[in-house]
Amino acid sequence: MPGPLRTRITQLLGIDHPILGGGLMWLSDAQYVAALVNAGCMGFVTPRSYAGEADFCDALERCAELTQGKPFGVNLTLSHRPEANAAVPRWMEAALAHGVRIFETAGHAPAELIRALHRSNAIVVHKASNLRHALSAERAGADAIALVGMEEGGHPGANELPTMLLGALALGRFSVPVVLGGGIGRGRQLAAVLAQGLDGVLIGSRFLVCEEISAHARYKEHLLTCDEHATVRLLQSLGSTWRVLHNETARQVQALEQAGARNHAAFGDLLAGTTTRDRCYAQGDWQHGMASLGPSIAFAQRIEPLQVIVNELVAEAVQAITALPALVAMDSMDSMEKQ
Repeated sequence: MPGPLRTRITQLLGIDHPILGGGLMWLSDAQYVAALVNAGCMGFVTPRSYAGEADFCDALERCAELTQGKPFGVNLTLSHRPEANAAVPRWMEAALAHGVRIFETAGHAPAELIRALHRSNAIVVHKASNLRHALSAERAGADAIALVGMEEGGHPGANELPTMLLGALALGRFSVPVVLGGGIGRGRQLAAVLAQGLDGVLIGSRFLVCEEISAHARYKEHLLTCDEHATVRLLQSLGSTWRVLHNETARQVQALEQAGARNHAAFGDLLAGTTTRDRCYAQGDWQHGMASLGPSIAFAQRIEPLQVIVNELVAEAVQAITALPALVAMDSMDSMEKQ
């Protein structure tokens, strides 16, 4: 049965709720993405999280089993370094061969990738952190846009604008559906986005404590102690801003950046994603690794099934939207219309 909140993004993607789960490096696996889909949202498997194409294909098959044939997505992120994109066409072809027709694209110069996906009748949601890049992606054919503000955990780009301001600036600029991401973890925020005239939300950090996320229990338990000040933005001086958990690794990176380090080599192994995967997510040693995280983690109160979190988000959003008409004095509106 369709959910109570119907927007252009629910219609485009065939989902019950206007909620997308962002592609999480190392964590957007079959179990988590299937949980999103089965909860009425959309999720995206991240091929960069896998050691090879065989493992990625296994994840696609497992996700199809867990969703019982319901559509799910794949994230294709383009690096500004061409050599890092060599596998992207193979990931795309593998996903298409497994029946995937919904993709989240992100990163540098996506036009060629968007056109290639459209040749296979795929739907493309392009994620961008500023309006100029988002509008360019729409011109290239993106079917929907995910705009992320400076609060986004992970890589919000050089953007210095908060999520809600970015959304307000986007109004009237796009013809395709637009969803907002960054710092969103309450249903009232979803209601605010819809009231603003946009089509939905993109959520990452708030979902990190769901049971279906494969991260170690000790890491999730630490996240439950985090407030809105538990993250830090680093590497702005290198042009590759990264919002992460404020832990020992982040403090070391911050100290090196403040001391004048201006290239990735200067940080040694501190930026290695495998450290986050092996120490933080696998072993629960949250002090080690650059663990992408946004301030919406402050909304997390317990470890629970993803379906429970989604139900709470939607119920709170409906409650907030239902209360809005009571705020409007109709006699004042009639008076304004006569003026």
